[in-house]
Amino acid sequence: MDFQFDQRTRDLQVKLEEFMVSKIYPAETTLASETQDGWSTPAIVDELKMQARERGLWNLFLPDDLHGAGLTNLQYAPLAEITGRSPALAPEALNCSAPDTGNMEVLAMFGNEEQKNRWLTPLLNGEIRSAFAMTEPDVASSDATNIQTTIARDGDEYVINGRKVWSSGALNPRCEILIVMGKTNLAADRHHQQSMVLVPRNTPGVQVRRGLTVFGYDGASHGGHGEIEFNDVRVPLSFLIGEEGSGFAIAQARLGPGRVHHCMRLIGMAERALELMCKRALSRVAFGKTLAEQGVVREWIAESRVRIESTRLLVLKAAWLMDTVGNRGAHSEIQAIKVAAPTMATWVIDRAIQTHGGAGLSQDFPLAALWAGARSLQIADGPDEVHYASIAKGELKKYA
Repeated sequence: MDFQFDQRTRDLQVKLEEFMVSKIYPAETTLASETQDGWSTPAIVDELKMQARERGLWNLFLPDDLHGAGLTNLQYAPLAEITGRSPALAPEALNCSAPDTGNMEVLAMFGNEEQKNRWLTPLLNGEIRSAFAMTEPDVASSDATNIQTTIARDGDEYVINGRKVWSSGALNPRCEILIVMGKTNLAADRHHQQSMVLVPRNTPGVQVRRGLTVFGYDGASHGGHGEIEFNDVRVPLSFLIGEEGSGFAIAQARLGPGRVHHCMRLIGMAERALELMCKRALSRVAFGKTLAEQGVVREWIAESRVRIESTRLLVLKAAWLMDTVGNRGAHSEIQAIKVAAPTMATWVIDRAIQTHGGAGLSQDFPLAALWAGARSLQIADGPDEVHYASIAKGELKKYA
């Protein structure tokens, strides 16, 4: 394994870091004030999108040349880390924010030409937003085979009934399309009952009930986290993604790259927290000496560096394996980073909050929001316990 980044990646790193310093960080205060008006895309985001596109910092996540940068997972990983330093602003400015990234990948891999022309192209251009509706409130959605939403054939249409939660982006007025996962064939085996269909947000019967908060944060900068009801929603059969019964497999294909994206952004979040911790420790005096001279704070700083570096290497290994042997060959590593990255980030950010004292809990620093985001990712891409179980199963299989 050689984790030395190639020249193209290094050039993009330099360009992106300059963009972060000159445009993204200064815009964070503006974003905070503009997102108090609901779930509309703030004007500052549109400005940053235009500037990012002019710099060639656009659709970097796409692993092929479909209007994207054509980067591998290993090439994109350090760029995702940089954007993680400002997770509410930088990913969307580069058109690299969830859930749109995963939805674009699904359409690129499994969509037909009509679907690509109607929805993928405007998503790639940053003209519309999308949402992914899989999680449900009445079942344990960590097991996706539990979902109860039905997608029933009726002539030349599908009729959809069900209730979804945590459909991020659904409250943004620019959200035009939902990817909905439901059951089309209850008689099939449990992993082939599910299918995915495209549902325009303005379809009769689609009701976005409310936005859900995460530790009190409304997720306005991401378009909110919607609770949606589907009541006799009708769409043409041509809105099916792939084939009937392929929904579970498509969901797994969607989550693989997304986990690398999330994990590298988490490393960026932890790096920013460590930077703030060090600056605070050097500037604050308690009991006659700076916090940086206090033994316990020095231990926090050193332990943070160790944890960040260890996790980065694990994530880069997973990205490298995905590029060389595919997502299936990187299965264990993908699950391992899903556990390791948010656990590491929450620990580092928590120590940074402690170093800042009461200020670390307030809106004067990004730490509270960073912690909430990192903590949510111990659930969002599947709870840690599910990944631990799968990792253990793989290890035991070697000796069975």
